[in-house]
Amino acid sequence: MQPGGARDYRGAIADLADVEVAYLSASEIAGQLASGAIHLGVTGEDLIRENISDADTRVKLLQPLGFGYADVVVAVPQAWIDVATMADLDDVADDMRRRHGKRLRATKYVNLTRGFFAWKAPADGRPGRGVSNYRIVESAGATEGAPAAGAADVVVDITTTGATLKANALKVLDDGVMLKSQAQLVASLAAPWSASARAAGRTIMTRIAAETRARAVREIRAQMSTRMERQIVDLAARFDARAPFGPPVEGAPLVLHAPKKAVFAVIEALRSAGAGTVTVATLEDVFEPEPPLVATFEAAIGKA
Repeated sequence: MQPGGARDYRGAIADLADVEVAYLSASEIAGQLASGAIHLGVTGEDLIRENISDADTRVKLLQPLGFGYADVVVAVPQAWIDVATMADLDDVADDMRRRHGKRLRATKYVNLTRGFFAWKAPADGRPGRGVSNYRIVESAGATEGAPAAGAADVVVDITTTGATLKANALKVLDDGVMLKSQAQLVASLAAPWSASARAAGRTIMTRIAAETRARAVREIRAQMSTRMERQIVDLAARFDARAPFGPPVEGAPLVLHAPKKAVFAVIEALRSAGAGTVTVATLEDVFEPEPPLVATFEAAIGKA
């Protein structure tokens, strides 16, 4: 919620009086996490990898959040019909340097480009990846228009469907996907994690884990005989379902938490096993004893 109204750039979390929420741009969040000015943030992995050169030592990616999907790709003009891989691009760069005394120009995502273009040894019989004769140039306008405008030879950019690249007569190299990015929940390793901050962080992680788990499952209830306990255990294992409250007692329904995609298969199996009425419910939160997200968070910043 935003105590100061919709135009306020600060917010709060119910029941967590010591936590302040700051509304920042996605790229600014990455910088604030790197400097330790904020403890937790939600931003794209592409911005983390691009804006924080030593990201793995300064932040911890705690959990992908399932939105903000984008691929960071290397794209070249479609007219380059003989260029389909990074190895082909390296040949073009060498030829350009040899014939014209110029280096291949690539635009945008400086750190990601340098890391991806660095030479990688061959693997599994495939050609090694790497481009040596290139330089990175800035793009004043839309990145995908840089080759047509003569500002760059290839582009490194984000894409979701590839439609904009195609509209600008560009194609993604077969092995040119640098990073499959999405929004991430990120913890700063540079922030001052006091005991109170760690406790608040654990509470936030617990709530996020509970909501995430609830979105992933459906609660199935069925009236079953307690004499079928073995079959019930086998059924749950087969469909990656869980009996969160243990096997049913006499007169009580069986309760299972099953993945959404397995719900109808579980229902069919229960009916075949002699179940009576079966109900399915959507859950708001599922608080489990030891959520993996909390363990990941504590391993990164330490327990209070």
